[in-house]
Amino acid sequence: MPDSIAIVGASLAGLRAAETLRAEGYTGTITMVGDEPCEPYDRPPLSKQVLLGQVSAHQTALPERRPLNARWRLGVRAVGLDRDAGRVLLADGDDVGYDRLLIATGVRARPWPNATEGALDGVFTLRTREDAARLRERLDAGPRRMLVIGAGFTGSEIASACRERGIEVTVAERGPAPLVGALGGALGAFTAAMHRAHGVDLRCGVTVTGLEGDARGRLRRAHLSDGGTLDTDVAVVALGAVRNTEWLDGSGLAAGPRGVACDAGCRAFDLNGIMTDDIFAAGDVARTPHPLYEYQLIALEHWGNAVAQAEVAAHNMIATGRRRRPHLAVPAFWSTQFGINIKSIGVPTFSDQVMITQGSPEDHRFVVVYGYRGRVTAAVTFNQAMWLDYYRMLIETAAPFPPDQRTMDRPRRVAPGTTGPVPSDVPDPAVLSHGPTIALTGHLPDERQVRLVRYATA
Repeated sequence: MPDSIAIVGASLAGLRAAETLRAEGYTGTITMVGDEPCEPYDRPPLSKQVLLGQVSAHQTALPERRPLNARWRLGVRAVGLDRDAGRVLLADGDDVGYDRLLIATGVRARPWPNATEGALDGVFTLRTREDAARLRERLDAGPRRMLVIGAGFTGSEIASACRERGIEVTVAERGPAPLVGALGGALGAFTAAMHRAHGVDLRCGVTVTGLEGDARGRLRRAHLSDGGTLDTDVAVVALGAVRNTEWLDGSGLAAGPRGVACDAGCRAFDLNGIMTDDIFAAGDVARTPHPLYEYQLIALEHWGNAVAQAEVAAHNMIATGRRRRPHLAVPAFWSTQFGINIKSIGVPTFSDQVMITQGSPEDHRFVVVYGYRGRVTAAVTFNQAMWLDYYRMLIETAAPFPPDQRTMDRPRRVAPGTTGPVPSDVPDPAVLSHGPTIALTGHLPDERQVRLVRYATA
């Protein structure tokens, strides 16, 4: 057993890893390092219940399922890693030693690219509970019109919450429809109609080119790529996330903008593609291979993945040899927006075809199944979550696509795209405003001994 374990990232993944260590009998020192001043909290409610006023942002703390007896270093960032000395360097000049290290630093919201415009009073991002508390306060004040920049899951959930509160909302999305980066373009007509049916002023194929403030530094207007302008006093930048890996620069780990490359047991690779035995990663920041998806390294920004991956990483940190186990859970996520419960299993973007197998979009209750090269790779349910386990089985067994439709509630109407497969129309991420929440990031974890050079991106 290692004498000391450091967990960098006081997050959902970090907390569940620490709990797993104690549950499996680890009695050594656990040090939890987090850049926020509070203990781990739940993030999904921030864009849902918090914005709706159903719960305070400061009432989202995650419960500890068992005593951790951990040393907490909160409100201080990790700024470097000395692998030779086995020490994590902190922003306050201190450091934390380790025999095993878990990287669980997650992601942060991608900011507005113009820092001066992003600093205007009324421009927000939504990632932390402080972000949610400030945005909710502004919504409580009754803005004239909200502007949401990006129609991924976060942007769509924010728009939904605002419409439920009776606030006028405009959504600007570079891509052809909301959620296409996660679900593909075949569902674009449905997701766009979902927004518009609830009164959202949806602008697709349009980007925000600039934000304009008044003499007091308050947001007043947005300039659009179609030449138009939009008067607004609140804008939420929902352009996806940035993985928190900069503190690992110079460490020799295979860590960069796509995350930390790991094996299936969550052990981190170095720049030469060699596995480390003392450094692990879990949660949004980790990239691990999955046999169902051609062993590509997959980075996931989903709650269930953070929990499952953290438990595997923690187990492997104190296990050896054949006792170690892989993280092979099928990816899953959920969202609630505009009164519709959306749940997904698998990787919808790993597909070339899609079809509706149950229910009807007209009823807002249906199942969409995705296939790639003749096998089932994912399924998404709209108010039909009871079927997820069935489709999980199809994915895990590489069932043929199209699937055998001997199920209840088959589509009633015979129309193009209803009873037969159509192209899933997965877009190039470059055409979207928002980043993907599931990213297939290739096969190779090594940089072939090159020096990682960071560059600015728009």
